Amino acid sequence: MKQRDLWNGRYEPEPAEIRGIVDRITFRDERSGYSVLAVRCGETGAVMTVVGVFPAVMQGETRDFEGEWVTHPQYGRQFKARTSTPVVPETADAIEAYLGSGAIKGIGRAMARRIVGFFGPRTLEIIEEEPERLAEVPGLGPKKASAIAEEIGKQRQLRKVMMFLAKIGVTPNCAAKIYQTYGDDAISIIKENPYRLADDVFGIGFKTADSIALKMGIDPASPDRVRAGIRYQLVELAEQGHTYYPAGMLCQAAAKLIGVDNAAVEACIKDLAGTGSIIVTPDPGSPIYLKWLYNAENEVAGRLTELARAEVTPPKVKAPLDRLLRRVEEGAGIKLTPVQRNAILSVASSGVLVLTGGPGTGKTTTVRGVVRMLEAMRLKVMLAAPTGRAAKRLEEATGREARTIHRLLEVSMENGFMRFQRNEDNPLDADAIVVDEVSMVDLPLMASLLKATRPGMRLLFVGDKDQLPSVGPGAVLRDIIASGAIPVVELTEIFRQARESLIVVNAHRVNNGEFPILKDFGNGSGEFMFIEEEDAGKIPGLIRELVTSRLPSSLGCNPVDDIQVLTPMRKTPSGVDSLNEILREAVNPPSPDKGELKLGTMAFRLGDKVMQVVNNYDKMVFNGDIGRISSIVPSRKLLVVRFPDADGPREIEYGEKDIDQLALAYAVSVHKSQGSEYPVVVMPVTMQHYVMLQRNLLYTGITRAKRAVVLVGTKRAIALAVRNDRSAVRFSGLAGRLRTLACARTH
Repeated sequence: MKQRDLWNGRYEPEPAEIRGIVDRITFRDERSGYSVLAVRCGETGAVMTVVGVFPAVMQGETRDFEGEWVTHPQYGRQFKARTSTPVVPETADAIEAYLGSGAIKGIGRAMARRIVGFFGPRTLEIIEEEPERLAEVPGLGPKKASAIAEEIGKQRQLRKVMMFLAKIGVTPNCAAKIYQTYGDDAISIIKENPYRLADDVFGIGFKTADSIALKMGIDPASPDRVRAGIRYQLVELAEQGHTYYPAGMLCQAAAKLIGVDNAAVEACIKDLAGTGSIIVTPDPGSPIYLKWLYNAENEVAGRLTELARAEVTPPKVKAPLDRLLRRVEEGAGIKLTPVQRNAILSVASSGVLVLTGGPGTGKTTTVRGVVRMLEAMRLKVMLAAPTGRAAKRLEEATGREARTIHRLLEVSMENGFMRFQRNEDNPLDADAIVVDEVSMVDLPLMASLLKATRPGMRLLFVGDKDQLPSVGPGAVLRDIIASGAIPVVELTEIFRQARESLIVVNAHRVNNGEFPILKDFGNGSGEFMFIEEEDAGKIPGLIRELVTSRLPSSLGCNPVDDIQVLTPMRKTPSGVDSLNEILREAVNPPSPDKGELKLGTMAFRLGDKVMQVVNNYDKMVFNGDIGRISSIVPSRKLLVVRFPDADGPREIEYGEKDIDQLALAYAVSVHKSQGSEYPVVVMPVTMQHYVMLQRNLLYTGITRAKRAVVLVGTKRAIALAVRNDRSAVRFSGLAGRLRTLACARTH
């Protein structure tokens, strides 16, 4: 009995199996293997549409498909296959039909008839095992036979790999990725060490590799398996922001993941430590590091300490610093507070300084003063920030060129690995470096930046310590401040003009644990608004209405360029994924004059707002960069994205191999918004997001807005976020290392 789907009025898919001949390959994505097939089934010869991932499908072959019948809203009834198994043709007629279909390059219908007529029912056996015998066929010729044999060899190896992977339970989609990575060597590599898949193949993690290994018969308690599980656990923890994990907690987590006892994990930790792939330190709790993170943490602590101790390059003018600063104030037409003056003089005379403070406290004015002061000292200054958007804001604030940290360090790709041309052997040619939005900088990137500095440089880190920490491992800005080993100037006074902004006032109220001042939409200041809605199911519709009509009407803003929806999570109805589809259909609906590009399950439309979701050093676009699709060439499976840049818009091409680095960006996570400012921010705050409702997340979302904030949800959820000042714990040893080095200096 079919069950009714109450949400869309359609029936649920019906499990089924079919067998048929692949009459035509209607569509095929070579990268993913996703295909649309016309399959001739049964004695009636009825042609069915079959869709799915088929890495090695060929026209003319017979296949068994297992899946379910579904009804596509545009293309109608079709069979959605989960698995597909080739069926070897058994009769001479079936073999002739198969070969004559074009399945093998170089063999047409006439040639197929000749080959089958010569070898009979043993044709496929001979082609598979003794392809050189094709030269025996009258009229074929050695050259033609050799070319066909070569093509058959390629297909035989591909089919062999695919059948091997299918037998051990690998999905067709994963199989395609594995073959793209390893080619004909896939079987030998996987048999030798299936856990390599987790390191080498994008989209395959430890759990998939482990499932493959277990199906191949590996002992669940095998040391190879346990070691791979420990490494995987540490990588997962690094992705959560930890630079190390306490030994006891790691043992428990890894043992639970792998399904072995703590003793087995402890033994393998010792093995891994012995090879140097992980580091176990003698500190309390026995912190355990991945080697590269341990090295990065030591690098940052050591170089910061060295920079802080070193004598700075003397100014190239002889005027006293306080007199130069007065000239800077007069020339720039700014009036500095005593704290701001102290910060600027400290940068001028010391190696490392941290400048922190919330919105409206004068960080931008101070940074502008720092740059002009250093220039007045005739020192060469470089400006940088973690993202292109943050660099553009820094450039606008100072009137000077600013670059991303990656560009500053002259990033390049060599043999698939990222390399920075600026390093300890080729340091940056500057007397001073100003880095903004340092809360976004993770530990590895900070280590690379500091490798490119030299003693005598001045280094100013600017950031808001109360923002969300970096997406990558570490909490660098917080740790530097918490260490007490590096001078810090904190700006706390909110300037009068900023005190008139309800965005600034509420940001500080939230940061201080106070409930924000909420104005109903359409009343009050129109700068910080709240729409209360208890029914979480209605919130996506409310957000769509706000973006498409209410905010553009009341504020005169563009729904795509000026409004950014920020949300705490991805998977709820008011999360990133759901809202992106809803908003795209509302503000950029399909039309005959808009090109679209569909690759597998991904679909992009001309004019779409998109985000780069991983760093791409070849294209020089980075995780979090947002742009608009400016053109689409379906015939070439190519699209072009226009990204704003400090040097003007840049247009970047995306083809089949890298289009999965893009995601829709009508709605983005609060984490992805770091370092950005938007004219208007709309943010759902509901109890569905309770696991993510933290003070620093709400604070970060609010401080992304320049002109207006609209919160949609419940006061209960807002109150929960305001009360929850316990940010997710990040295990990091940087603060302790800095303190240890500072103590060593004093003794």
